[in-house]
Amino acid sequence: MTFFNFSLKEKGAVITGAASGFGKQFALELARRQSDIILVDVQEEKLEEVTQLIKKETSQKVIPIICDVSNSVQVEKMAKDVFNELDNVYILFNNAGISPHYGLNIFRTKEAEYDQIMNINLKGEWLIAKYICKKMKKQKFEPISGKVIFTSSITGVKPNSALPIYSISKAGVIAMTKIFAQDLAPKLTVNSISPGYHVTPIYNNDPDLIKNMIKEGGIKTPLNRLGTIEDVIKVLIFLASPLSNFITGHNFIIDGGIAEAGVPARFIQSDI
Repeated sequence: MTFFNFSLKEKGAVITGAASGFGKQFALELARRQSDIILVDVQEEKLEEVTQLIKKETSQKVIPIICDVSNSVQVEKMAKDVFNELDNVYILFNNAGISPHYGLNIFRTKEAEYDQIMNINLKGEWLIAKYICKKMKKQKFEPISGKVIFTSSITGVKPNSALPIYSISKAGVIAMTKIFAQDLAPKLTVNSISPGYHVTPIYNNDPDLIKNMIKEGGIKTPLNRLGTIEDVIKVLIFLASPLSNFITGHNFIIDGGIAEAGVPARFIQSDI
């Protein structure tokens, strides 16, 4: 990938959900811009693979940390380790999340599944921001002390009844983004991204699987293609750059126009 270039020399980054997908690629792009990186995930083997990839392609410091983001004890320890390893955290990509089985009706959702999704997708992002952002806010960079990016989803904007608890968790992330933007202003910018249907590991990197979901939900995409990891990384790079210094509290929908100009998922039985 070749995007506009800028330097993050002497600026650290923390990326959760870093073992694959958006987290993996964003980590590589930041390292290419001379940022030192902390990679956070629970998938130890995949995290090590990403670590070695970044070390092979760049000369930046990169450290993997195994952490369950839903566990406050682990998150607090991870945050201490982060600031022991890095001089600062200029970028926090709060990205860890899980997606449940597609098509599970809200009435058939078990309490354990509800708790798992909410604990990782919503509570986890809250814990990460809580323990990392306090110190970020005290940093002396000018005009912005740091940048925080949350990962939500198109389902947080247009809830999908085939992904009920996931949709609820991602709507919560958008609300949380706005609250942190208020509380951390004017020192930090805080924004979120809401990807649509992108070919990523969360969909087993299977375009046909995504197309079947789109067909089943009656989804219409104005730009008439599936999303890619690159589509999202371009927005993330913008949010990490000085070009976004006057933007905070905003949710960036990256979905080919589905939410705003197309047809989101609908599972309503109606003759009209």
